[in-house]
Amino acid sequence: MSIDAAIRLSPEDNVAVCRRPVTKGERIAVDGIALIAEDDVALGHKLALVPLETGDKVLKYGMPIGSVTCGVRRGGWVHVHNMKSDYIPAHLRDAHGDHA
Repeated sequence: MSIDAAIRLSPEDNVAVCRRPVTKGERIAVDGIALIAEDDVALGHKLALVPLETGDKVLKYGMPIGSVTCGVRRGGWVHVHNMKSDYIPAHLRDAHGDHA
């Protein structure tokens, strides 16, 4: 059985969560949205389902979890390098999500 590459957790979400590692250039589909991965994205990390502009809210679980700090193309990796949490200070985590 093949595992879908990513899952949208709520219909309102503008990101999908990777269910397995995704390779840059890989073509995947999430809820009928065709994506080409802009980056290598690790298991559990997020892919943009739509283009995101600086200041846009990142929606996961149907709720805002942070704000985009620089533009992200559809299929791009969304993480602490281009998103800030609206709930915890970003200086506590590095680009891989590990605590400093």
